[in-house]
Amino acid sequence: MQMFRTVARCLAGPAIAALVGIGAANAADVTIRFSTAGPPADFLAKSMETFKAEVEKANAGVKVETYPGSKLFRQGTEVPAIQRGNLEMSTMTTFEVSQQVPSFGFLNRAYLFRDYDHMIKSMAGPVGKAVHDAVAKDMGIEILSVAYLGTRQLNLRKARAVKGPDDLKGVKLRMPATPEWLLLGRTLNVEPTPMAMPEVYVALQTGAIDGQENPLTIMYAAKFNEVTEQVVLTSHLVQPVFYAISKPFWDKLTAAQKKVVKDAAVKAADENNKGRHGNEQQVAELLKSKGLKVDAVDLALFRANADKVYASSDLAKKWDAKLMAEAMKP
Repeated sequence: MQMFRTVARCLAGPAIAALVGIGAANAADVTIRFSTAGPPADFLAKSMETFKAEVEKANAGVKVETYPGSKLFRQGTEVPAIQRGNLEMSTMTTFEVSQQVPSFGFLNRAYLFRDYDHMIKSMAGPVGKAVHDAVAKDMGIEILSVAYLGTRQLNLRKARAVKGPDDLKGVKLRMPATPEWLLLGRTLNVEPTPMAMPEVYVALQTGAIDGQENPLTIMYAAKFNEVTEQVVLTSHLVQPVFYAISKPFWDKLTAAQKKVVKDAAVKAADENNKGRHGNEQQVAELLKSKGLKVDAVDLALFRANADKVYASSDLAKKWDAKLMAEAMKP
């Protein structure tokens, strides 16, 4: 009998240890809920699926749930949700950064970046580092990678002759309800109309608004071409967007988990960037083939109006002029 008890204890030890090990592994598993306002068909939403696949195939104890099209949180509420601990990750915009760190409002300035290459170069240098450090310190959010949201263009429900900002006076243009978006609207000389992204299609369809502005790839993914007649190539904002994660959540990950998550974010952003940038010109031609007017304009008129608006803005006086000059360098 004594021998039986001894053997049982010997066998039970490894079994219990194995069970404890399994329990510890399960306890270490974490889930990243990743939210974006981008529609499911857009490159940004598709890249989230790449992020999920890359993270989960590494088998590092991290799971990912993706929520495109504002399915989990309304557009504009993701960052506060991250800061409250109710969400782990989002595609954070520069407008959301400047709401809490006003000195970076210059990132939302019309005609800050000339094109995609200029934006990528700037965000990979001192400007990008300054944003990363300030967001981590002042917002409690870690920026994992920078993605290209696109070059924003004007999209009108009813076609009109547009040569410069004077021709857009009175146009009710959908924009998010933040001071810098409204200021950006003034550079286009439109009447900014606050509205969440999921409401825009019906608002265009019914005439509640006269137009919207977005990168062409997002415009096409959201099917706004079905309820509009014209695209005006104002190219007013070459827009970066950040794969951003809660810093307290990030800090609790192991070194191995951080590497997996960071590498996946970089790969996903790169996939988004190549896909979107390569597709923008094709989309312009596609929209023409579907009967939309796609009109180029004299950007000098819009740039001049932007310079005038920002020069007289109290909001712009809060911006970091030195970093803005760095961002605008060739």
